[in-house]
Amino acid sequence: MSDLPDRRLNAYRSDLAEERLRGVVEATNFVTGTTSVICVPVVQMRARPELECGTDTELLLGETVRVLDTDGGWAWVKADFDGYVGYVPDYAVTPIVRSLTHIITAPRTFVYSGPDLRFPTVQALSMGNRITVVDQRDTRGTRYFLLESGEAVIANHCAEASWPLAADYVSIAARFLETPYLWGGRSGFGIDCSGLVQLSMMMTGRAAPRDTDMQAKSLGTAIGRDELRRGDLVFWKGHVAIMEDEKTLLHANGHTMSVSHEGLDEAIDRIGWLYDQPTGYRRP
Repeated sequence: MSDLPDRRLNAYRSDLAEERLRGVVEATNFVTGTTSVICVPVVQMRARPELECGTDTELLLGETVRVLDTDGGWAWVKADFDGYVGYVPDYAVTPIVRSLTHIITAPRTFVYSGPDLRFPTVQALSMGNRITVVDQRDTRGTRYFLLESGEAVIANHCAEASWPLAADYVSIAARFLETPYLWGGRSGFGIDCSGLVQLSMMMTGRAAPRDTDMQAKSLGTAIGRDELRRGDLVFWKGHVAIMEDEKTLLHANGHTMSVSHEGLDEAIDRIGWLYDQPTGYRRP
């Protein structure tokens, strides 16, 4: 299964989170923080400044955060997108010095050393990563966007960073099929159940909380099982799945350790022996 409600430990959202965390770290600039941007494709956020600490969530390239404190190679940050609070390595954040013009729309793609797919790759990017495009170039019929560094990405794997980028979040979620399940994951390299919901909705211009308990309380309206249709959500304790149609769901799950399709009835039977029956159904 995925995100149990107690997963977050001391990484909560909203002003209540800051009040609770005030006693954990005394940040001199606690009230406002320093606005910065994530400068690596994906970085894990942890409840404590320790590599041995499990992952609460992940932040993506180009997302803005408030840096509340730095110490010992760690930055204590609050994510602007969903209010999550936690620790990331300090090399993962940098001051905002340029506007981000485009967002990656493919589940995964590469940055090349120049505008040619035969050139060496520099790094891999995930859907949701934001980049700054300064030019474009065609090579053998393939269009590339050029970055300030001279490196290049496939233009067809990007879109201008304006919302919404798509209309149907279920279609976005389906593009992650067979992506490995990763506790706390929120990218094309590994994702958990609530991360799949949040990232897919983000790409359609919709904000969603990070964890299943938050989603179960605040996303849309409650409905009955007999009302389920495409796009509705099914919740268990610590798990969420997306309905593809009236009988089939899509979810990142620890059973297949991937994003997969599954019949609703089969999922309820399989999950029930350990996590009981669904706790609710919602139409976001």
